[in-house]
Amino acid sequence: MRLLVTGGAGFIGANFVHDAVCEHDVTVLDALTYAGSRESLAPVENKIRLVEGDITDAELVGKLIAETDAVVHFAAETHVDNSLSGPEPFLNANVIGTFTILEAVRAHNVRLHHISTDEVYGDLELNSPQRFTESTPYNPSSPYSSTKAAADMLVRAWVRSYGVRATISNCSNNYGPYQHVEKFIPRQITNVLTGRRPKLYGAGANVRDWIHVSDHNSAVRRILADGQIGRTYLIGAGGERDNLTVMRTILRLMDRDPEDFDHVTDRVGHDLRYAIDATMLRDELGWSPTHTDFEDGLRATIDWYRANESWWAPLKDAVEAGYAGRNQ
Repeated sequence: MRLLVTGGAGFIGANFVHDAVCEHDVTVLDALTYAGSRESLAPVENKIRLVEGDITDAELVGKLIAETDAVVHFAAETHVDNSLSGPEPFLNANVIGTFTILEAVRAHNVRLHHISTDEVYGDLELNSPQRFTESTPYNPSSPYSSTKAAADMLVRAWVRSYGVRATISNCSNNYGPYQHVEKFIPRQITNVLTGRRPKLYGAGANVRDWIHVSDHNSAVRRILADGQIGRTYLIGAGGERDNLTVMRTILRLMDRDPEDFDHVTDRVGHDLRYAIDATMLRDELGWSPTHTDFEDGLRATIDWYRANESWWAPLKDAVEAGYAGRNQ
């Protein structure tokens, strides 16, 4: 199959591309902003076509999609803190960009899978037995999650109104190799590796449902192959942990005192808890995660960052300067 992967030089997209080239003819469309890099695709650079461009460029997007059998749409602005300080790029990429993709797949009758996030559902009470399901009402709380919610709604409307052949997946927090050092887990790992003290928002009571990026992508491949058109699938691995526990686990695995970190100013409107019920995905499509031991996955992630300083080191100082400017 001829696949167009938007945002394929970013964290989750690059990991998807590394696996997809084994079975498909892959073109990557990426704007190569701060969050995407050619280096993330270096292991497969001779097996793909990389096109540098913006998903809001209708002429370019239309040309690429006309040559494609299916689109996997990862491209998005994703960092909550950045959306709070400057929301406009999130509107452009996540809303206008998705609209542009939808119009092109509609014109050329091309299959689309749209990657979204569990953050569109807002948050859950910390001690609640509830989890997000496909029928949970949307209740986004940040500019990032609200623009992803808007994008999801556009996809659903284009399926119903125009017959676009699309599916959606909403996934929980990913971790693994090639994740930008602005994100929670790689930030703490690289803080330790560079002699900085790790930083924890507030008391660290916020709960996230962690999944290894390779498990996320295996679910995407299954949905692309066998998912029901118009259906939304939730992807999660049952990995709920509060941020304080994750911080202490990272420090323990890196032979540091589990209390050797700083509490910093909490994020505005910080969501309390995310939790995914992936029953539909498991039952309908037979998917299950393989990285079921979080500590093993985290240990392998730490090892990757130890071994790939040349990938993340050029990014680190600027990221920490930005956080310092927000007292974080």
